[in-house]
Amino acid sequence: MPQSYRPIVLIPVYNHTARLPAIVETVRQADLPCLLIDDGSDMRCATIIDCVAQKGETDLIRLPQNSGKGAAVITGLQRCLEMQYTHALQIDADGQHDLSVITLFIETSKREPGALIGGMPIYGKDAPKNRLYGRWATRIWVWINTLSTNIPDGMCGFRIYPLRSTVDLIHAETLGKYMDFDTEILVRLAWRGVPMRWLPVRIYYPEDGISHFKLLRDNLRISWMHARLFFGMLLRLPKLLQQRWRNHRAA
Repeated sequence: MPQSYRPIVLIPVYNHTARLPAIVETVRQADLPCLLIDDGSDMRCATIIDCVAQKGETDLIRLPQNSGKGAAVITGLQRCLEMQYTHALQIDADGQHDLSVITLFIETSKREPGALIGGMPIYGKDAPKNRLYGRWATRIWVWINTLSTNIPDGMCGFRIYPLRSTVDLIHAETLGKYMDFDTEILVRLAWRGVPMRWLPVRIYYPEDGISHFKLLRDNLRISWMHARLFFGMLLRLPKLLQQRWRNHRAA
């Protein structure tokens, strides 16, 4: 890779054991370094993480207790920048993402280093209906809060962050620490004018898959996040309208 573009793969892990070794091996085959964030996993998972981290270019940060996916990703993004990487490809550890698109995402990011490269999910028949309905509700709120339809999915955890602009945002704002993080950071990056590009990625729901999404707790957090963003959008309304006008004229 050119010195000006240094990508790393960031994987938050919380008690995901079945697919983690294969995910990290795929990352190694793509000739990419990897940073694992152990978000307070149990002893069994921690042992597997240790074994995986001992092979190849894989670093590990272990959080003392489970702090939430958002907190783990925030810790990882800041550490990636400290390690002098320029971009971080976030991959979830549950094995739901089609990793064959890693190279395509990296190549797109290299061509547009200032942009966030996001995954646009392609679902199969195994996708739970309640998940699809929930994503549509979030999608509509994202469109409202950005005054745009330029973010087709706010919850897919497969994306490349430009680290400098992302960590600047993390330092400036208090972001959600749980399942609300993935959506909130996209909206706030959009408010700051960070360009975004979207590439399709297939999503699988294996029968033995583990989900840490808590229906009541996380839906309440996500609802509160959308409410906060809505009032934040109102405060930024003149600026967002100007931004839309500039983008329309440029197009």
